[in-house]
Amino acid sequence: MTTALADRLRSVFVEALELPAGADVENLKYRDIEEWDSLGHMTLVASIEDEFGVQLDTEQVIDMSSFTVALDMLRSMGVHG
Repeated sequence: MTTALADRLRSVFVEALELPAGADVENLKYRDIEEWDSLGHMTLVASIEDEFGVQLDTEQVIDMSSFTVALDMLRSMGVHG
C-alpha cells in the first residue's frame, strides 16, 4: 500500500495520534492503542478533513475503524494522492 494517498493518510495518522515516525498504521484499528480513543478519533477525523479537504458525515466517522477503512473511504469520495 504505497500510493501517494496512502502515504499522506499515514502521515495524518502519525501526527494526529502522536505516534512515532514510521509507526505501522496500516494494521491499526480503533482502540488498538491508547492514543486512538474517542478523543483521538475526533482529532484524527478533523485532521483527515483538513488534509484532504473533505467533510465526513456521522456514519463515516462512526465507521472509520481502521487505516484501511479510512483509505477506502477517501477513495470512494474521489480523493486522490
